[in-house]
Amino acid sequence: MNNRKPLVSIIIPCRNEEKYIGKCLDSIIASDYPKHELEVLVIDGMSEDGTRNSVSDYAKKYSYVKLITNSKIITSCALNKGINNAKGNLILWMSAHNEYEKNYISRCVKYLEQYNADAVGGIIKTIPRNATLFGKLSCIVLSHPFGVGNSIHKIGSKSSQWADTAFGVCYKKEIFSKVGTFNENLVRGQDMELNLRLKKAGLRLLLVPEIVSYYYSRSDFLSFLKHNFKNGKWAILPFKYSTIIPVSWRHLVPLAFVASIIIFMLLSILFKFFFLPFLVIIGLYSLCNIYFSTKISIKESNLTYLFIMPIVFSALHLSYGLGALLGVLNVNVSKRFWSNLRLILRKR
Repeated sequence: MNNRKPLVSIIIPCRNEEKYIGKCLDSIIASDYPKHELEVLVIDGMSEDGTRNSVSDYAKKYSYVKLITNSKIITSCALNKGINNAKGNLILWMSAHNEYEKNYISRCVKYLEQYNADAVGGIIKTIPRNATLFGKLSCIVLSHPFGVGNSIHKIGSKSSQWADTAFGVCYKKEIFSKVGTFNENLVRGQDMELNLRLKKAGLRLLLVPEIVSYYYSRSDFLSFLKHNFKNGKWAILPFKYSTIIPVSWRHLVPLAFVASIIIFMLLSILFKFFFLPFLVIIGLYSLCNIYFSTKISIKESNLTYLFIMPIVFSALHLSYGLGALLGVLNVNVSKRFWSNLRLILRKR
């Protein structure tokens, strides 16, 4: 019987990840997957810190670790460069900002075979970069249904399920000849867009909660706002570059929330009647926010959370929604966005 494992090519796009790339590579090196069936391609986007030196040191010590330069810097370009250089039949995208459990790779391979899936991914457990109060609260928000909706790879799942997307996905290399590679116009959201193309082509992505990695979340308020604002903007900009609906409904909810607040607030200046729906929207959101913040405060046995958690939830939703609104207001994006939105509504 041939018990040989398939060759897995791990692709790690990175730029200026000196603080985290070592932890990421150490977790991969400590994995239980046979190292002679593994190659690790670190695709560096012209880092300006010590990232390249750090990776070079690992490459000297471990023959299966290689450093490749991504002069285009963009993550999607790095992923495609990795795919083109990969020798394995399985392509596993790993983030330089994460650490991975010892059985991450082996479980990806196991479930690909067991379910005859075309791609398999896992969940992320969010941990703070710095042990601050806001750092801990931001992690809770980014792992809670009220914060991120039905994003299963962030909030977790009790069982394996077929999904639109997952984290740290391991793809059969053959799928790229069927659906194409990553869209190099997308600075963010390239994974969601590719995975939706995969689904549209009748291919299947399995999310497995036993496949776990740990993500270092931003722990200061300003960085948190900036990051989520950009995420919101790039929830909309893909409409300009994709021929499919490139996001899920949950990505559009903050946009609808922020846009409705602004629209009714402006209309209420001219027509007092519109002040009522404005108050209703704010009131309902506030009640939901306080309800979930209270539940979290009780669960964590910390009364302080009751007063701070609503602010963190609001910061996430408003910054994301404002970023999305800016994307919609972009003239070059607007036409395709509304065209695709009408297509979504017709399908409902």
